[in-house]
Amino acid sequence: MAPHPVVQAIIDLSAGAIGGTACVLSGQPLDTAKVKMQTFPSMYRGFIHCFSSTYKQVGLRGLYQGTSPALMANIAENSVLFMSYGFCQEVVRTMAGLGTEAPLSDMQKACAGSVASIFSSLVLCPTELVKCRLQAMYEMEASGKIAKGQNTVWSVAKSVMKQNGPTGFFTGLTTTIAREVPGYFCFFGAYELCRTTFADHMKCSKEDIGVAPIVFSGGFGGACLWLVVYPFDCVKSRIQVMSMMGRQEGFFKTMMTIVRMEGVRALYSGLTPTMIRTFPANGALFLGYEASRKFMMKQFDS
Repeated sequence: MAPHPVVQAIIDLSAGAIGGTACVLSGQPLDTAKVKMQTFPSMYRGFIHCFSSTYKQVGLRGLYQGTSPALMANIAENSVLFMSYGFCQEVVRTMAGLGTEAPLSDMQKACAGSVASIFSSLVLCPTELVKCRLQAMYEMEASGKIAKGQNTVWSVAKSVMKQNGPTGFFTGLTTTIAREVPGYFCFFGAYELCRTTFADHMKCSKEDIGVAPIVFSGGFGGACLWLVVYPFDCVKSRIQVMSMMGRQEGFFKTMMTIVRMEGVRALYSGLTPTMIRTFPANGALFLGYEASRKFMMKQFDS
């Protein structure tokens, strides 16, 4: 028997929060390197140079700069994402004329994940704004673009409120949604397709494929997401960080300025640490989600 919709939503929300926490803890240093390279592509020769420079400048804590808002961002995003994902699957079933517990195809699940990402963008954007600014704080201070002393979550949040009010936290929202919708179509589609392939090969259900296949499927889904949406993410990071100095141009103007002044290659700055990070981080995300969801569903059944 399926749980009550409210119970199911709570289970999905809790499992998403656990998965989001696992994702951040396993991939934060590489995410920091990605944001720094996206925002200041000319400052670093490559991923190793960025990583080692950050360590020399600020120490290990520099690589974990922005962990608190990253945790908030990922827990909030994945809680809403997976809760909405469950709800959107029901919507897809209704639109396709299927029963309540009828299995969906991998493509239908990809569509559900894509729509669910719109809801998660609303909670992700404010926390990711603070995270990106904290991660690029050293470079902004060193280049004289901002005054020193804005290196805590509270000081950044206070600065946003003072400059732009509550709406300032949604700087880059359009770009975030433009990134998430196609990205999560690829993310969930590739994840489910990979799980289906493993299940067919192992001749078992998708729920019983084991830890390693789930981790690989999550990493593969993450890799597909980033390969498709990386330029959007680069523009989003640039808008969110550079808006510290005042009003920033919108998505298309910012993208065209980057291409004109720095070349197309600048839109892919930081792709290496992102691709390295995606397998452990997204593998941990789905492992945390699937394992905790399975556990909670069992508790409900018993």
